[in-house]
Parts: sequence; C-alpha cells; structure tokens
Amino acid sequence: MLRATRWPGVCLLAVFLCASAFAAQRLRPRDVDGLSARPADARIAYGTDPLNYGDLRLPKGRGPFPVAIVLHGGCWISKFATLQNTAALSDALREAGVATWNVEYRRLDQSGGGWPGTFLDVAGAADYVRTLAKEHLLDLNRVLAVGHSAGAHLGLWLAARHRLHADSELRRENPLRLAGAVALGGPGDLRDFTTYAASICGSPVVEQLLGGPPASVPRRYAQSSPAELLPLGTRQAHKGLITPHPARPHVHIARRT
Repeated sequence: MLRATRWPGVCLLAVFLCASAFAAQRLRPRDVDGLSARPADARIAYGTDPLNYGDLRLPKGRGPFPVAIVLHGGCWISKFATLQNTAALSDALREAGVATWNVEYRRLDQSGGGWPGTFLDVAGAADYVRTLAKEHLLDLNRVLAVGHSAGAHLGLWLAARHRLHADSELRRENPLRLAGAVALGGPGDLRDFTTYAASICGSPVVEQLLGGPPASVPRRYAQSSPAELLPLGTRQAHKGLITPHPARPHVHIARRT
C-alpha cells in the first residue's frame, strides 16, 4: 500500500489506473461494469434527489487518507454508464491507499439533469467530502478528481469552478479546492467538442447538456467549459482523447495552469 504521505506518487498512480481504464473502454461499457470490484464501505446520499449518492471506499490502516472524487462518463447520458462503470477503478485506488468517493449524478436525459442540475450535483458531491471527513479520516488538503469521458470534463470543471463569477448559476459558496484532476479521454473544451460530439455520442450532447449551441447560450459555455476557465490553478494529468481526429487535440489543458 502506498503511504498516505506520498501524494505525488498517488497522483501518478491515479494516472496509471486511469490509463488502464481507458484500455478497458475498448470493451463495451457493460463489460467494464463487470470488472471485479469489492463492495463499497458505504453508499451515502449527498443531496435530496434519488440520484444524489456516492459509494465511499476507505483504505485499510490509519488515516487521514487522500481522497479521489471519481466521476464516471457516458456522454452525460444515463443509458451509457453509471457509477458501476468506475467501481473497479475506485476499488483499485482504495487498495493503493486512496479513499474514493465514486459519485452518481443526474444526466441530461433525467429529471433535473442537464443545465444546471448536472453541474450542481457534481459540485454538491464534491463539497460533501467535507461532511464525510467529519466521520472518516480524510485529508481535505489532498483531494483530487478522477474522471473518465464526460466524467473527465466534470472533473476538470470541479478543479476550475473556484474561478466562476459570483453571479454564476453554478457558483457555490466556498467550493472545495482540489489538489489536482486526472482526466481520461474527456473534452476540456466544450465549444470545440460541439463540432464532433455527435459522431462519438450519437447526438449533439453538449447542446443538449447546456440547452443550445455556443452562439445561443455563450454564458453557459463560459461557465461550464474548463478551457474557458483557465488558468485552473491546480495540477492536471490527461490520458487519451475521445475524438475521431487524432490530430485535433481538445484536452491539452495540463500545461496551461
């Protein structure tokens, strides 16, 4: 088990595990759901909606433990993935000495999801780590987001949301600051992603998520696209791109801190 004090090593481990998950994505999502994972220590509600819950996994040994907020992907659509898709990753991180908070949230095709519900859910789940830390030995100075696909976008957004203006619909008081974000195969620039999202997700999901194209709701893109909230002010690591055009990068935020 990695010592809890070796936070840089934990970050590198998270990148490695995310890379493994990316390789697993060559399987069908339901195949990934079936990867071996031990049960969570607890399933806990972080809000009032039935989909506002997360699975908490705690390492063995004495804390306080670093924490990974784990965010599954699925094009922000409920039929593609649930938090079961990141259960194996969460379990592997727990084994490596990292507490994991594997989060479920409302997607764009679910009541209350889309704009602004999906973002408010993820923000609420992240801030709830403070509540979890009151009962468990969690280190609030060593919290990172680990996300895949749409979850990668949401993880980067969590790292960036402290830059939201005071009048933003997505703004929460005193947002939990992250020590880093690990993004696997997800878009960091939602404006750019609108130009080819349908070829990946089967529909114009960004417009559906935000309620319109960039020209119609530019303020929403400014609040929800990590690329428009630069500099994020925290460390980021990236692996893989979900694009049919390998020469067209859309998640190269890591060097622009």
